[in-house]
Amino acid sequence: MARKLGRTTDVRMALLRNLATDLIIHERIETTEAKAKELRSVVEKMITLGKRGDLHARRQAESFLYKAQADEDSEETALQKLFSDIATRYEDRQGGYTRILKVGPRKGDGAKTAIIELV
Repeated sequence: MARKLGRTTDVRMALLRNLATDLIIHERIETTEAKAKELRSVVEKMITLGKRGDLHARRQAESFLYKAQADEDSEETALQKLFSDIATRYEDRQGGYTRILKVGPRKGDGAKTAIIELV
């Protein structure tokens, strides 16, 4: 069963889209453990779409990811980075593209935090 993260469906999907886009762009983000564990399955599906590489997979990934620039300097978007850079990196790997490292409690509210990164 999927985690609801204390949000309604549309807000939760927007959160996951935003986190997935940021993870693809930066390849490493810090968030809460629950969000990281939920984000893992979303990003792994996006990378699998990137590995497929056909037009339908590209359109499916484009409908989910936000149209954010990969860097301020380059014109590359998160979608282009997913299909050109990340998908080729994991060409021979059969899943397990992410790693979750537990950091500890957050100072303000004591929430368990974790770093999720691409392997």
